[in-house]
Amino acid sequence: MIFFFYVSAWGGYVFIINLIPLHVFVLLLMQRYSRRVYIAYSTFYIVGLVLSMQIPFVGFQPIRTSEHMAAAGVFALLQAYAFLQYLKDRLTRQEFQTLFFLGVSLAAGMVFLTVIYLTYTGYIAPWSGRFYSLWDTGYAKIHIPIIASVSEHQPTTWVSFFFDLHILVCTFPAGLWFCIKNINDERVFVALYAISAVYFAGVMVRLMLTLTPVVCMLSAVAFSSVFEHYMADVQAGKVRKHVSEKEKAEEGLGPNIKSIVTMLMLMLLMMFAVHCTWVTSNAYSSPSVVLASYNHDGSRNILDDFREAYYWLRQNTDEHARVMSWWDYGYQIAGMANRTTLVDNNTWNNSHIALVGKAMSSNESAAYNIMRSLDGDYVLIIFGGVIGYSGDDINKFLWMVRIAEGEHPKDIRESDYFTPQGEFRVDKAGSPTLLNCLMYKMSYYRFGEMQLDFRTPPGFDRTRNAEIGNKDIKFKHLEEAFTSEHWLVRIYKVKKLENREALDHK
Repeated sequence: MIFFFYVSAWGGYVFIINLIPLHVFVLLLMQRYSRRVYIAYSTFYIVGLVLSMQIPFVGFQPIRTSEHMAAAGVFALLQAYAFLQYLKDRLTRQEFQTLFFLGVSLAAGMVFLTVIYLTYTGYIAPWSGRFYSLWDTGYAKIHIPIIASVSEHQPTTWVSFFFDLHILVCTFPAGLWFCIKNINDERVFVALYAISAVYFAGVMVRLMLTLTPVVCMLSAVAFSSVFEHYMADVQAGKVRKHVSEKEKAEEGLGPNIKSIVTMLMLMLLMMFAVHCTWVTSNAYSSPSVVLASYNHDGSRNILDDFREAYYWLRQNTDEHARVMSWWDYGYQIAGMANRTTLVDNNTWNNSHIALVGKAMSSNESAAYNIMRSLDGDYVLIIFGGVIGYSGDDINKFLWMVRIAEGEHPKDIRESDYFTPQGEFRVDKAGSPTLLNCLMYKMSYYRFGEMQLDFRTPPGFDRTRNAEIGNKDIKFKHLEEAFTSEHWLVRIYKVKKLENREALDHK
């Protein structure tokens, strides 16, 4: 049932459905086969397969995708291994060795060839792009840029490891050593889980979710082993109530050192608890639609531009209006503004997202044709040049270009948006293609007239620390409809064709 809930909650269940078969396969290689292993895995595979197929989104994927074939292969191999073990008592040693070698080789070969044949004929879907991106970190950027564009899919930095795990980064390897030191069937699973989770967490930052449970378990093993070693001696010393002065002198600083070590361990645990509380409350519990900034005197400013813009959309647009934005904000617009979006965070339709990326990357006339073909009424963008917000659409713009280029290579080329020296610049030295594309014009419209402070010229972008290169921006097919207080959210209305307006008026 736990596996069923895991499948219903997150597509990352593929990690578990491959890790458990790996555990059983390694046990077979270590000659640790037992009836308990056979019954446990067979029950898990059959029941888990049936239950997971009850999830509508999953459906027949467990029997029709390559990511699940390892589990099926180990299941078939385990049946063959169990059958050979059954014959062991009924054959001579020589006969059994010959049959065992032939039987296991034949079973493995049959499973391998069957998977290849079913994949070739199209019954089993090949490995997905997300799978390849786990083994080749540059694969997604070249072949599936929409996967590489997501911040959660970036490689994990050392800073993230220390920020999330704190002191457990150091105690986790010690716990793994204690686990391997006294190996058994259960600890083989923990060791495999730890090693594989460390690799995958390093490849993709979102997979820290799979690493943290085993890090906590093995760190607990490390702390427990240290406390067991030192506190046992301290307790034993307390039992010895009558100790002579000579014996105390002979013992030297031993008990004191053990007490110091124990106190240090307790201090580390207390620091870890404080760190976890701070991280949870400040980093992982803040709402993404409300931003906070701090003044020089330590006071806090609340930036409520997102909710302000979504409220404006809900109150001032037709209930059937369609909003074009980058896919990052699709769910928020649909949920908070109650308006239809052209693309949203469900990124399965790559070609549709690429079309929106093409519109953002094209000049206004070409973009207008795309927006009319999609029946877009409004365009929403995020601009952080006024307040120095680095997560705006200009900083994401190259991903829009790359995704659009993947589907429309004749119309969009990433190299056109760089200077001859290969730089991405928004000032006068920037590429003419960039300075005249729709995203640039929507971000910097009227911004060239704004002087943020006396030290910088008008049109100075605080996020990119540059004075913009195109200050004379005018629109032919769009008109500004709304700009939030801190210019973080900007909404433009798509003008209708004159004959279309006449028809609507009639």
